[in-house]
Amino acid sequence: MTESDRLKYLRIALLLVGLIFTFGIWPLTIVWPSGWAWHAEGRSEYLDMIIGVYATLGVFLMIASREPLAHRSLIWFTVWSSIAHGLIMAAHSVANPQHIGHLWGDVLALIAVAAILAFLTPRQANAIKQRSAA
Repeated sequence: MTESDRLKYLRIALLLVGLIFTFGIWPLTIVWPSGWAWHAEGRSEYLDMIIGVYATLGVFLMIASREPLAHRSLIWFTVWSSIAHGLIMAAHSVANPQHIGHLWGDVLALIAVAAILAFLTPRQANAIKQRSAA
């Protein structure tokens, strides 16, 4: 895959992840609570907060999709925070059998987001070359 193809697919991935983070998490907690909503019984202040944080991140990922090379630090923050969040949730899912559905829901989704964005994001040297050529 050429660097220009990676950048094109990165733009698409950022836009899709941004849309899902902004508009998709809340509906997923309703449709599949055992895979997406921790503390699903009753109202959860935690869920409100995490949806707010991810919706905000989603908006900034959509903005980054316009010019990904200028927003590499945000992209790498998304990669590494998704890995950290996913691993912590995976440990809690395994430790608490009532949360095992999260391994196939939000844990898997966060690890997939991290892997896709990490694969598509140009590294420092390649990004500088591309920016100079443009």
